[in-house]
Amino acid sequence: MTFSSVAVLGLGKVGHLAATLLSSSGFDVVGIDQRPLDSATSPFRTVGSVDVASSALEAELTDVDAVLSCLPYHLNVGVAETAHRLGIHYFDLTEDVPTTERIRQLAADSAGVMAPQCGLAPGFVGIVAASQIATFDRCRSVRMRVGALPQHPTGLLAYAFNWSPEGVVNEYLNDCEVIEGGERKWVSPMEWHEIVHVAGTRLEAFTTSGGLGTMCETYHGVVENLDYKTMRYPGHMELMNFFFHELLMREHREDAGRILTHAKPPVDDDVVYVHVAAEGEREGRLGRAEFVRNYLPKVVGGVRSTAIAWTTASSVVAVIEMVRDGGLPDSGFLKQEDIDLDAFLTTRTGAHFLD
Repeated sequence: MTFSSVAVLGLGKVGHLAATLLSSSGFDVVGIDQRPLDSATSPFRTVGSVDVASSALEAELTDVDAVLSCLPYHLNVGVAETAHRLGIHYFDLTEDVPTTERIRQLAADSAGVMAPQCGLAPGFVGIVAASQIATFDRCRSVRMRVGALPQHPTGLLAYAFNWSPEGVVNEYLNDCEVIEGGERKWVSPMEWHEIVHVAGTRLEAFTTSGGLGTMCETYHGVVENLDYKTMRYPGHMELMNFFFHELLMREHREDAGRILTHAKPPVDDDVVYVHVAAEGEREGRLGRAEFVRNYLPKVVGGVRSTAIAWTTASSVVAVIEMVRDGGLPDSGFLKQEDIDLDAFLTTRTGAHFLD
């Protein structure tokens, strides 16, 4: 199908940057938000004061070829269902497992591609891990670790909410799928504690929900051990377990998000740590593949962007470019592990990960 126009829903830091990058890549972009907007300040057309949870959204999407949702995860199913009715492509950044399952059901008879989980994790790290798995005759383990953190942490939590508080609370409290000893299973979040070092920085890692996307299904019977963990500065996990479980804030997720964001607001000087490692055999010899990076803020699309904003926005825009250019299917459900890493990195936007 012809693919030249994209609506971007939610013009926060990530959404606005994604819309800017799409415009730079030759797409006709319209940015849509519930807030009133001033089009004169954007490099793309904008529409404000739209209730994306209402029937008004369908009218806004009638004349576009695709929609990218940068909205809170609980709004994505409604957007995906609208995209499905209109027969247009759908992309999002969600890590929420039930949301993804519903989108996958829609993809069974979709006219366009249905591509959730196109952010950093799930998303880019899954593409990296799949490229590592493919180099082994037998893969015994894949460990995926990601942390979005302040460069200059303060306080015991040593954290700043540069990402959606709803998303962070969700991944801290929902069960996590893994493959352990060849068996697919669900484990509790904020457990399996370990120490990881990236670029000389000591970090802790622990289980969180959603970062693997569909990889457990794809690699069951292929990889013996597969898991995803979030990285934080040491001591964070113990404090968050106290907050959610001993203080019972797990029963008040919305309040928890507000309290945490008020205490630890976003910062401009952040860093994204990525540590993906796979082990296995090649021609009978045991080997290890590693992808270890620390990404810092930089100028992207003419604007200085936080590390979490540009890594997330670049991930999804690169995938959208690949669909437009014929490098990926244009209908059905898209798994991140089916995306070729080298092709991803040669896109206009995916190349930001090489800088």
